[in-house]
Amino acid sequence: MDQKLFTNSNILSWLQYFSANTDIDLEHVKILDITRKNKNLIPTVEAHRCVLVFTEAGNPDIFYKMWDVGLGDCEIIYNEGSEPEGPIKRDKVSAMIDRGINASAGMIVLNPNARSTVKFGMDNKLFATGSVKYVGSEIRAVLLSRMQIDEHKNLCIISGESIAVEAAMIAGEGTVIAVEYKERDRETMEENVHQFGLHNVDIIDHVGPDTMEGLPIPDTTMLVASASLEHELEYLTGINPNMDFVIYTLDFKVAAGMRDILARFGITDVTVIQIAVSKLKSNNMFENQPAPWIITARAGV
Repeated sequence: MDQKLFTNSNILSWLQYFSANTDIDLEHVKILDITRKNKNLIPTVEAHRCVLVFTEAGNPDIFYKMWDVGLGDCEIIYNEGSEPEGPIKRDKVSAMIDRGINASAGMIVLNPNARSTVKFGMDNKLFATGSVKYVGSEIRAVLLSRMQIDEHKNLCIISGESIAVEAAMIAGEGTVIAVEYKERDRETMEENVHQFGLHNVDIIDHVGPDTMEGLPIPDTTMLVASASLEHELEYLTGINPNMDFVIYTLDFKVAAGMRDILARFGITDVTVIQIAVSKLKSNNMFENQPAPWIITARAGV
């Protein structure tokens, strides 16, 4: 087991320090240790009004990244040095973008504009431009809902770029395995991971033991149906016989035949729905978006 930089006693010391030197109600503090693997600072701050963050020295652009995604109004409560002692300082993120972290320490981040609900269906304009044609935000919201994501779930997202990004934000204590077969799509995925400050995403180029060995076994897989569908199902049900699946397709024949395909892998609990979205344009005409079939299924039931 890896040795933690911040132990329980360290965390308690910092809580006592901030309790004695601020008027913050620590009952509602979210504790986040970003010195550990897979911890996302930016999505956590976006979703919580008060976060006690533990960092290590050598993070030169942490505040610039927060400012860059619109968190400049957040307030940082901190001290100088690596021990919970001495005078308290308070500054806006916007005033700290040129400084980094020079000591392993705790700090409190206050976000007055934090949202209290899960954010489904982000605007496509927020994602990195590149080779990927993103699914519409309304369809993505339905897919994420069908995946029934919780904070600790491990997920596999195959050819679902923007879905992988939002899923990683929601499953902050889990891991997202993003499978992108094309090199340019992997590059775009990497841009999104950097842009949103995600540390719980592993990007691989195919499904198989050589790429997934050592990664957390997924609880749920979301995939876009393709020629490699049966290979993906065979491998994934092999490593987790009780895996949940959410499958996206625009092909009616694929949707109609999906029950038979899934039955060959012991998956009989299958639901097939179709989603249609129309948007009113500036000329007062409705524009129809692609209407995919969404298949939800569970192996081992």
